[in-house]
Amino acid sequence: MRWLASHASCGRLARLALTLATAGLVAGCFQPLYGERSPDGGSALRERLRTVAIPDIAAPANSDEARLAVQIKNDLIFNFNGGGAPLPPTHKLVLVMSGARTVVSIDRASALPNVENYVLNVSYSLIDIASNRPVLTGRATANVSYDTLGQQRYARIAGMHDAELRASKTISDNVTTRLASYFVAGT
Repeated sequence: MRWLASHASCGRLARLALTLATAGLVAGCFQPLYGERSPDGGSALRERLRTVAIPDIAAPANSDEARLAVQIKNDLIFNFNGGGAPLPPTHKLVLVMSGARTVVSIDRASALPNVENYVLNVSYSLIDIASNRPVLTGRATANVSYDTLGQQRYARIAGMHDAELRASKTISDNVTTRLASYFVAGT
């Protein structure tokens, strides 16, 4: 009986040793996405992102979409440059956005919305300036909800603006991560 327990514990110990040995061999294969050097020894990711130019995002003048377009562009510039100066551009990021609000819940007494959703969709294309060809295209979507608090007009507007800002931050972070992945992995 003791022999069986001893044999089982030896088997577990052997599996643990094999797992640790495999982890040790593979540990050198991984590179953090925001590491100082790229896997091929090239420039750091931040330097590559600083070479992306972001033109103005088309939106109707004096509209909520125009305000969000500026917010998304500013968030992307900060994500790419970290507050520093951009480098001479090698790529251009073209964005097209659209947003929509939907009512989720209505108060029975006042027939006014209690909860609304805001959906922000952005299609993006990273264009190589030298060849003027897209090297990466994609789409990012953010879906956020907010309380309208019935008849309180200011609370509804403040909640709506907060939801739009959260959606724009989500979009800019998603686009930044996708571009970072492209610059590190090349796909």
